[in-house]
Amino acid sequence: MIRFARAGDRPAIATLVERAFGQPDEARLVERLREGGDLMFELVSDHDGEIAGHLVFSRLWADSQNLYAALAPVAVSPALQRTGVGSALIRASLAQAREFGVHGVLVLGDPAYYPRFGFSAADAANVRSAYAGSPSYMALALEPGAFEAPITVSYSDAFETGR
Repeated sequence: MIRFARAGDRPAIATLVERAFGQPDEARLVERLREGGDLMFELVSDHDGEIAGHLVFSRLWADSQNLYAALAPVAVSPALQRTGVGSALIRASLAQAREFGVHGVLVLGDPAYYPRFGFSAADAANVRSAYAGSPSYMALALEPGAFEAPITVSYSDAFETGR
């Protein structure tokens, strides 16, 4: 079952994210995003009362009146990786982002994984940001034309602290 994260889920989320990435950096990023009020939403995959997956959408500051978001991090329990948990979370999150009115989504992730959801480095070519130019930096337009014109986006300070 995929649902919005609850405050009571936070300890389990922190443990999951740290285990999924094998280090605490991404779990700390999630905390900083929460503390800074930069989260748009968090989703979890709940398997029999256990948090099996988690992802975050945070607001990007754009030189446009449209709403843009960052998808990061996405974490799945190591025992359940490659079982579809992450894919289900991403698909559900993209549907939710559309409901929130997000114009386009950016991700810094595995170039072999994210294209299956429609993300592409080519779509991120018109985006100026701290991550621009990396083949791992990809975009997905949720509204027509979201990335056709050049756009500059800024990430939350929470991302800077971990860099």
